Amino acid sequence: MKLSRSASWFLLAFGVWSWFIWITFVKNLWKDGSGLAFDDSGDPTGYFWVHLLLAIASFVLGTVVGVIGLRGVRALAASRAKD
Repeated sequence: MKLSRSASWFLLAFGVWSWFIWITFVKNLWKDGSGLAFDDSGDPTGYFWVHLLLAIASFVLGTVVGVIGLRGVRALAASRAKD
């Protein structure tokens, strides 16, 4: 399967964006002082675990999508080098 240049770059950018956004989210989740992520004794709440699982799933999906985009960009560069 061949990806277009714009699709390859979009997928790569989406992977990078996903990592940036979710790393920021996890940092904010970890420092949460509102009482949602941690209870009064400092133990993680259900909110924390659910959102941590969402972040992990997004890291994995963002990585997969980014790798597909990177492979597409590399394939386009290799095909240009042959021409």
